[in-house]
Amino acid sequence: MNTASVLAVCRVHQLLSDEGRLGVTAIDKRPVDGPVKVHRLGLRGDIQADRIDHGGEDQALYAYSQADADYWAAELGRDIPPGYFGENLRVAGIDATNAVIGERWKIGLDVEVEVTSPRRPCSTFQRRVNEPHWVKRFTEAGLVGTYLRVVRTGSIQAGDHIHRLYVPAHGVTIGKWFCDPTVQDMEALRDADADGLIRLQPEYRQEFAKLQPAD
Repeated sequence: MNTASVLAVCRVHQLLSDEGRLGVTAIDKRPVDGPVKVHRLGLRGDIQADRIDHGGEDQALYAYSQADADYWAAELGRDIPPGYFGENLRVAGIDATNAVIGERWKIGLDVEVEVTSPRRPCSTFQRRVNEPHWVKRFTEAGLVGTYLRVVRTGSIQAGDHIHRLYVPAHGVTIGKWFCDPTVQDMEALRDADADGLIRLQPEYRQEFAKLQPAD
């Protein structure tokens, strides 16, 4: 079995001009050398230009798997280097998209994170990749990666091992919730949250409302 590890730790390289409402984006993440401090809101020295839709404790870090990046490299006919999709962590040996919601990982010696929610593609991401209908393609492929909440702070760096500490029994993965959420998935997540086994971010309530069966 392959050992799960961090291939690269990425943070904002420069702010880029963007046609969106803010006029600027921090999606240009690139690998950094050596250990990087991790606090509750993410990597030290990293920023989010759009703090309404990105960032915060529930989306402190974004992890993307190398296997999924390899898929897109083949599809697009170009390299997808670490950070190109705006991710903070490029990981290997662990499937970020198919992580169970509420799953916890230990990264390196002291950092602990919790899987929270899927990345939902936006027009800024499409402009970054510069591919027609990119939001649609990315959505249909369902290889979305996961946002992470920082449970325990510390430092991380490329080469750190990732260990699964806890996998909730409800079994609903990031990819399943993104691609095909069902009432059964909703009930499993809601029950796990009510029982204190996971901690769902507030946005899930809005998504639950869309799945509620009509009276």
